[in-house]
Amino acid sequence: MTTAVGNRDFLLPDLGEGLSEAEIVEWRVAVGDVVTVDQTVVEVETAKAVVDVPCPYAGRVVALHGAAGEVRPVGQPLITIAPLDDAPDPHATYREEERAGSGNVLIGYGTGHGGTGRRRRRPRLALAPEPGTPVTPVTADPVAGPAAGSPAPVGSQAPAGSPVPAGPVLAGSSRPAGSVSAGLSAPNGTAASADRTAEPEPTGVQSAPLVISPIVRRLAKEHGIDLASLRGTGPGGVIRRADLDAAVAAPTAPAARLAAVPDAPAAHVGLAPAGDGDTVIPLTGIRKVIADKLSRSRREIPEVTIWVDVDATGLLETRAAINAATPDTPVSILALLARICLSGLRKYPQLNAHVDTEGQRIVQSAGVHLGIAAQTDRGLVVPVLRDAQRLTTRELAAALAETTAAARAGTLPPARLTGGTFTLNNYGVFGVDGSTPIINHPEAALLGVGRIVDKPWVVDGQLAVRKVTQISLTFDHRVCDGGVAGGFLRHVADCVEQPALLVANV
Repeated sequence: MTTAVGNRDFLLPDLGEGLSEAEIVEWRVAVGDVVTVDQTVVEVETAKAVVDVPCPYAGRVVALHGAAGEVRPVGQPLITIAPLDDAPDPHATYREEERAGSGNVLIGYGTGHGGTGRRRRRPRLALAPEPGTPVTPVTADPVAGPAAGSPAPVGSQAPAGSPVPAGPVLAGSSRPAGSVSAGLSAPNGTAASADRTAEPEPTGVQSAPLVISPIVRRLAKEHGIDLASLRGTGPGGVIRRADLDAAVAAPTAPAARLAAVPDAPAAHVGLAPAGDGDTVIPLTGIRKVIADKLSRSRREIPEVTIWVDVDATGLLETRAAINAATPDTPVSILALLARICLSGLRKYPQLNAHVDTEGQRIVQSAGVHLGIAAQTDRGLVVPVLRDAQRLTTRELAAALAETTAAARAGTLPPARLTGGTFTLNNYGVFGVDGSTPIINHPEAALLGVGRIVDKPWVVDGQLAVRKVTQISLTFDHRVCDGGVAGGFLRHVADCVEQPALLVANV
């Protein structure tokens, strides 16, 4: 799709799994920057994950369609790229780069014409925010142009030969984003200098913190961090998520903490003050998907929860013996519980299923795609280990560690967050004994595990102190009755109390 002679619009691609929109988290480029094929231009948050989006075109950025915090539908313009001014053929750069082939192919797009070739990348000169400029992401500056991160009109482009393309103003800066880049000349013909970043700050005036990501703003408010007290390590001094995490982990400094007040600045994207000090939090991104999915589960699935207390002393002893023998590849309690669940599903496959309401049938899955409920800063996600029954216990442990770490970091692709057939939920990490969790639609069952604590327990007629936990099974009563569900839970309980029973089923 083109918007002007030689210009190309890169449309927000299909990010897979039926996703129809994405929220812009942070632009990685600015108007005026030179980009190459497959260079990451924006970070977006879908309903399932945070994704870096590479651009399949090369050239100069002339328009960014959307501001940080704005939701863009799939198939709509995301960024407009124009040929480089010094290229004799306006399409030469595109042809050269596209023949080299795109190394990054997201679902629904990608050049993918073969191996990668040499690519030219021009250095980029980032500017610090103008001293004393307040962050005003939702108002327009009559001199500087559009407000922070506001989208340029579709089809807009830089005037031919213009050294400073017009574009959105980054938060905390009064000049257009990307208005001075390496390789561009200032209007008077002199080269733009990085010394502009060191301009003296007017007395008594402080520059506003340069923050693009609404997630950073939200987390800063939640932790009471004054963004003005942080030093950003991103381009041009942008405060990134890593900077905020470091501040949260550091010892509390009185000057860096803000008192929680009802009339917090509206600059915190996504949090808007309401009447009488109330705070309105829009249901967007993953939070919206969680709400929709859990509501649908409650509407459609007649769920039942059963539970039992078990002596987990033997399970802990087994784990200690395994790890003592091979300390380089430790096995977690969660991995042992996953192995026990797989054993139970082999014996009771009715629970490894889902109900096809349109077809009026129950579909039992051939493989166990094990979902692991994981709490992250973005909300509850359920990454999936596909065909988990094929993994050894050590492979399960390694896969669980890698998957949960990636889920908390927000780097899992959308495909890894869907398609589960059974979920394991270790809510004991929150210090609770039991729960009646909601089934992860459209699955048919979920096993929950509470905390493991010392409790009095009768062993061979004698009272003893044992490691006790409560396990629960929430199941869809349409796929089975209490006999099957109770049999599965009892099998799990017996394996927890006597791990040797697993050998008989492996």
